Amino acid sequence: MVAVLDHLQLPKVFVIAHDWGAQVAWHLCLFRPDRVRAAIVLGIPYMPRGSRPITDSFAKLGDGFYINQFQEPGRAERAFGRYDVATVLKKFYAVEIDELIAPPGVEIIDFLQAPSSPLPWMTDEELGQYAEKFQKTGFTGALNYYRINWRLTPPWTGVKITVPSKFILSKNDVGLQSFGTEKYVKSGDFNSNVPNLEISIIEGHHFVQQENAETVNSEILSFLDKFAGEDASA
Repeated sequence: MVAVLDHLQLPKVFVIAHDWGAQVAWHLCLFRPDRVRAAIVLGIPYMPRGSRPITDSFAKLGDGFYINQFQEPGRAERAFGRYDVATVLKKFYAVEIDELIAPPGVEIIDFLQAPSSPLPWMTDEELGQYAEKFQKTGFTGALNYYRINWRLTPPWTGVKITVPSKFILSKNDVGLQSFGTEKYVKSGDFNSNVPNLEISIIEGHHFVQQENAETVNSEILSFLDKFAGEDASA
């Protein structure tokens, strides 16, 4: 990300991100707060580095848990390859269960179902555009985010994110009930790790930026209005 900003000659920016993009945004704020004027993040809160890799806590969920299956390079890629790209995407976009755990001996992509009708918040044409991109790149780049090495980040243990931030979470996000997310967000622990933080909880599911675009845009613009007139690049 820093290399991209340097290439574009942008000294400081506003960052808006969702899901794994959220993790990228949070860590940009953590590693290089001097390059971020403010961040707006959807779906995934910042979780500070723990004393053990987060994957250790997933072991109890077994091999069927999607993140555990994604750890082995090539495994998920081979399983995904049994389907066309649009079907892989649709299977994940249509998820409504709280925990993505396949039965024993079953790959998560085989366990998930792709609805026969279009998604209510995405046209088939839009789905095709996403599929076209992943057809060219494959899924390894995306899956590698699940394989990030915890041992690379000890210098940031206990460091708080000081960048002004807004977090948008939807009420029916499948991730809300997972990993203690709801308790973490509502208890004040999240605010403790990101002191300059606003939280908005709105109607919608995980892909709320597409399902409820008008509300999300309103939340984003109202937050950005606070920085009007400041010298920063967006």
